Amino acid sequence: MTFILQATTRTERGSKLDTLRKAGKLPAIVYGPKEAATPLTTDRVIFEKLLKEAGESSIITIKGVGGDKDVLVQEVAFNPLRGGITHVDFYAVEAGKTIDVDVQLTFVGEAPAVKLGGTLTKVLHEVEVSCEPSKLPKEIIVDISSLVDFEAQIHVKDLSFPEGVTVKNDMDDVVALVQAVTEDSGEPAVLDMSAIEVEKKGKTESTEATA
Repeated sequence: MTFILQATTRTERGSKLDTLRKAGKLPAIVYGPKEAATPLTTDRVIFEKLLKEAGESSIITIKGVGGDKDVLVQEVAFNPLRGGITHVDFYAVEAGKTIDVDVQLTFVGEAPAVKLGGTLTKVLHEVEVSCEPSKLPKEIIVDISSLVDFEAQIHVKDLSFPEGVTVKNDMDDVVALVQAVTEDSGEPAVLDMSAIEVEKKGKTESTEATA
């Protein structure tokens, strides 16, 4: 699916950005390895709808700022008091160049072990992948129906990745499991997370958050 966002370049900065926001506009910036940092403005409501549909790991094509720019959502800033998005950073990607991106895991199905009185524990919620922008998946599906008892676990090596997509996580990282609930407390047994090696991945930090 192709996600398109209309935007315009802007010159407003500082306190003038509040005027844009009151008018329903969303200040933004786009930058990349071969892309000079360019301040933008887009429609806030349209972007919020697009973000819900595309997520932060889908390529978005920005139009209206010269040539089309394929970008990823790098960072989204929210108003801590009133809520709502106040600023967004876009990272321009190069066609044909490999990128490293965190992709969300979407859990589907039912775990039979839960019906035995267990509690589903999702250890990972995203994995880091490496691929060309055109092959970047929006999500990776995790079928939890294989969790048939309290001994079963789903590891990264059990997941299916599209052709051309390489996972960067350790293949033995645990993705999900079902924990037995202790009879005395009614609570799931405490999972020893130190026994599960999970490396937290992240995107490149933004070079400008409030421009």
